[in-house]
Amino acid sequence: MKRRQQSLRLALPCSALLLLSGCLDVPHPFAHSGRNGPGLAANAPPSRLDVPTPPNALLSDANASLWAKDVAQELLQQTIPAIAQPTRKGDWWLNMQAELRNGQVVPVYTVMTPKNTVRATQEGQPVPVEQWSAGDGPFFALVAQDAASRIAAALTGIQADDMEKDPHSLKHRAARVYFTGVSGAPGDGNTSLAQAFTAAFRDSEDTIQNSAKNADFIVTTTVKLTPGPAGTTGHPQQHIEIVWRVVDANGKEAGAATQLHDIDAHSLDQYWGDVAVAAAQEAAAATKQIIDRYSGRDNAPLAAPGAPAPAPAPAPAPAPAPAQSATAG
Repeated sequence: MKRRQQSLRLALPCSALLLLSGCLDVPHPFAHSGRNGPGLAANAPPSRLDVPTPPNALLSDANASLWAKDVAQELLQQTIPAIAQPTRKGDWWLNMQAELRNGQVVPVYTVMTPKNTVRATQEGQPVPVEQWSAGDGPFFALVAQDAASRIAAALTGIQADDMEKDPHSLKHRAARVYFTGVSGAPGDGNTSLAQAFTAAFRDSEDTIQNSAKNADFIVTTTVKLTPGPAGTTGHPQQHIEIVWRVVDANGKEAGAATQLHDIDAHSLDQYWGDVAVAAAQEAAAATKQIIDRYSGRDNAPLAAPGAPAPAPAPAPAPAPAPAQSATAG
């Protein structure tokens, strides 16, 4: 009964679970998968994408260079390590072109392998010829924003396609997870949380193992208690923060789930009971989501040749170029 009463003092609703790290929001088509990387994605792109100045851009050299730089910058915002530079040996690269179609300019983006093989092509939003010719910095920034999401989608499809073909990838097997345990919790929290998390994780498609050897991901959990705000009836409170951190085999952060709540002061100094179970079940589900997102195993492969590739929602049309006013010489 005592444990049940304690569990009522601490509720960890989904609204208190914060999923941290950009890998939860953005695909990582260039993320290295650690020591098992070659087996997880047999032909995955390396850690750099060259974006050379396009020669067939229907632009001046200066504006073509500006277009390439803006696209590279926007790709960086998508966690894709792109560099506006000439193609280097061994690098994947982006072949950008502009085509005239019915009085409009259509940007075309083609992802190329180091062997100059086409892996994917995406078309940007058509732009009136006049706007394209008179484009300036803000204009090409908008064009690049539209391009980046489309190129990121193509790269994600490439990674998913390679994983689909590889029988050893995480698309075809469970992720091996090493859980280091819990530290910093008062009372029996370190033990209770660890046991409850291990039990909850057994319900997922992934597996917990007893060592870090050959693990795809490592989960580490810390608990921190700090003085909280005064209770509504004058009772002292504490602020609890539980962080479930997930890293890949190389120690690179894949994501983190953070649980935050205010509790009656010292209510967890002895037994956690159902509190540990509720927190661990929520954390196990969040950990699986982090692994799914980071590994990309749920991403859809590229469309079959000849089939239309899915494209993101169109970005807002670039604003018309401002009218030029004559100035006295």
